[in-house]
Amino acid sequence: MDARDSDLKRELDATLQTRRELGEEYESALVDSFLEKVDQRIDAAVERRVRRGFAEAQTATARDSRSPRATDSWGERFGFGIVSLVLAVPLSAIGAGTAQLPGLIVTWVGIVGVNAVQAARSNPGLFGAARRRSSKDDAWKD
Repeated sequence: MDARDSDLKRELDATLQTRRELGEEYESALVDSFLEKVDQRIDAAVERRVRRGFAEAQTATARDSRSPRATDSWGERFGFGIVSLVLAVPLSAIGAGTAQLPGLIVTWVGIVGVNAVQAARSNPGLFGAARRRSSKDDAWKD
């Protein structure tokens, strides 16, 4: 038996004892008082459940909206760009030295491609990718 149930049982016993002592003329007032206490307990339980559900929904929404790369800082992105440009010089020399202009073009296409992939990974909506709608988004619309 739950503590709340035992409290409610004690309240009912006290109400019945009071009715015996006071008589039938106070019966409706005693019943109304007891039912008011029951209503308050039900309201409190419903409020707790609603708050818990709301908090769980907020937590789930916050987890869904947080991207896995939210920890990337501006410095990390800037550093990646600098490193790719520093490495571009010897790679360009190697590509141009071995295959002349086509080798240089292939080298720079690769450098631009790596930087584009990094930018897209850090900023998912950067290249106009449409945001996918989830069923949770549709659930809130009428």
